Amino acid sequence: MRGVFPPAIFLDVVHNYVAFSDERDGLIKRVAKYHQFYAVNRAVEGTVAALGRGDGRAGVVWHTQGSGKSLEMLFYVGKIMRHPAMSNPTAVLLTDRNDLDDQLFDEVFAPARTLPETPVQATSREHVRELLASKASGGIVFSTMQKFGLTKEDRDAGRRFPQLSDRENIVVIADEAHRTQYDLIDGLACNLRDALPNAAFIGFTGTPIEAADRNTRAIFGEYIDVYDLSQAVEDGATVRVYYEARLAKVEMPEQARTILDEGFDDVTELTEVDNRERLKSRWARVEAIVGAEKRIGQVAADIVDHWEKRRGVLAGKAMIVCMSRRICVDLYNAIVKLRPEWHSDDDEKGKIKVVITGSAADGPEMVKHVRNKQARHELKERAKNPDDELELVIVRDMWLTGFDSPAMHTMYVDKPMRGAGLMQAIARVNRTFRDKPGGLVVDYIGIAESLRAALADYTGRDQAR
Repeated sequence: MRGVFPPAIFLDVVHNYVAFSDERDGLIKRVAKYHQFYAVNRAVEGTVAALGRGDGRAGVVWHTQGSGKSLEMLFYVGKIMRHPAMSNPTAVLLTDRNDLDDQLFDEVFAPARTLPETPVQATSREHVRELLASKASGGIVFSTMQKFGLTKEDRDAGRRFPQLSDRENIVVIADEAHRTQYDLIDGLACNLRDALPNAAFIGFTGTPIEAADRNTRAIFGEYIDVYDLSQAVEDGATVRVYYEARLAKVEMPEQARTILDEGFDDVTELTEVDNRERLKSRWARVEAIVGAEKRIGQVAADIVDHWEKRRGVLAGKAMIVCMSRRICVDLYNAIVKLRPEWHSDDDEKGKIKVVITGSAADGPEMVKHVRNKQARHELKERAKNPDDELELVIVRDMWLTGFDSPAMHTMYVDKPMRGAGLMQAIARVNRTFRDKPGGLVVDYIGIAESLRAALADYTGRDQAR
C-alpha cells in the first residue's frame, strides 16, 4: 500500500504503466510489476541525462530472462515519447535477428493500444533509411542491426554509412545489448553511430554484460538497474532451473578426440553460419561426430524414455536443441521411428515438430520441415497453448530467444553453447505456470563447464545458487 498509493506514484502507474493489447483471447490488460516500474523510471531519467551530457550513453537494464523485459520496453517507449524534455522523440528498436524483430513487433508492440504512435517495421535497408531520414520528430521504428549494413555500392566506393538524422531526440533501444554485433570500431554499431550521431543509446538485456566486454559499455554505458535470477525466483517472477547430466557417448578414433576438444572451444551457437574458414571446418568435423547415426539413435531413445516418465508426473512441453538443421531432422526421424503416433504431416496435429529455417540447397527431407512466417506463427501458438497436443519442438537457433511458453518445463540440450546464448536458451523453461515446481535442463553434450563460466558474470548470490 505504501509503495503504490502515494499520489505521485499512483498517478504515474495509471498514466504510464498500464498496457492494453488486442490479442487472440481479446483485449488484455497488464500492469507493471514493481521491478519494471522502477527500472523504466531509471531508464527514462538516464536517457534524459544522456542527452543533456551529450554522450548518448543512457545505460543498460539487466533484468533476468522471463521477468518481463519485452513489456518493460513497451512501458519505456510509451513514457519516453511522452516526456516533455524529449520533444516528441523518435524511438528506434533494434534486434539482431529477424525472428526476434518479428516477435517483439508482432506480439508486443503492434497489438498495444497505449502507445502514442503506431509502430512501423522496416522491411529493408532502403526502408529503414527512408523512415529515419524523413522524420522531423516522433515515430516508433523497428529494425534489425543488419539493416544498418553497407550496400554493395557503398562498399565498392569505400563510403561510410550515410547520416540519416542529426537530431538529438532520437533514442536507440537495443534488445540484448551485449551481442557481438555492437562493434563500435568497424561493425554495424559504427554504421549506426554514423547514421544517428547524436542519438541516445539504451540497452535492455536478460543476461549480464561480460566483464571483458568494452564495446557494450562504450555504446550504452553502465548498468542503471539490475534484477537478477535470485530476486526473480524470490518474487515468484520465474522458477528455479535445475540441471541433469545425461551425456551421450561419442565413439571416435583417438585422433578425432583432439579435433573435437579443440573444436568445442570454438563452436558456438553462431558458428554454423560463420564465414571464417577455420571455424567452418572445425564446426563441420564436430557436427559429423555429434550427428553420427548411432549416437542420434541413442539420444532419441533416451529422450523418449525420459520424456514419457517426466510428463507422467508433470504435464507440459519440452524443447530439444540440436547442433545443426541436419541433426534436427535426423533426430526427429529417429524419435518418430520409436513413436510413430507422435508424427503428423499436418501442422495442426502431432506431438512433435521441427522448427528450422530453410535454404535453397535443402533436400526434400529438410524442406518438409521449413515453413513460412505465418505457418511458424501458427505452430508457435500451438507450442504456447498448454491444452494443445504438441509437446516437443526440435530447434537449432529459432525460439531460443524471444519465445515464451510458460508450460514448457524441460529442455534437452545436444548443442555446444556458451555465455549469453546459453543462458538465454535455458531460460525458456524458467517461466511460472500453474503448479510448475521448476524447469529442467537435460545435458547430452557437456555444457556444465560453459554454465559455470557464464555464471561468472552474474551476481554473487546467483552464483551461490
